[in-house]
Amino acid sequence: MAKIIIDNIEYDAQDGKQIDDICQKAGIPFSCNSGVCGTCQIEIIEGADNLGELNQEEQDLGMDRNNRLGCQCSIKSGIVKITF
Repeated sequence: MAKIIIDNIEYDAQDGKQIDDICQKAGIPFSCNSGVCGTCQIEIIEGADNLGELNQEEQDLGMDRNNRLGCQCSIKSGIVKITF
């Protein structure tokens, strides 16, 4: 089981799953939920290697391994610390 830390609160995350539900619970703003608007942009403070690869939507918006879209990320395993 992976862990996501947002504002010093730990959330359990299933390995290999998207993190959008956790991000929404933590108060990260969402709008389109399809990777187009960029509203849910998050900054990865620690554990960027524990996330899946950037998808096309993130690349189109100029994201990098430390700046991602909460609606598009999936966690492979381990711990990821996020801010927004």
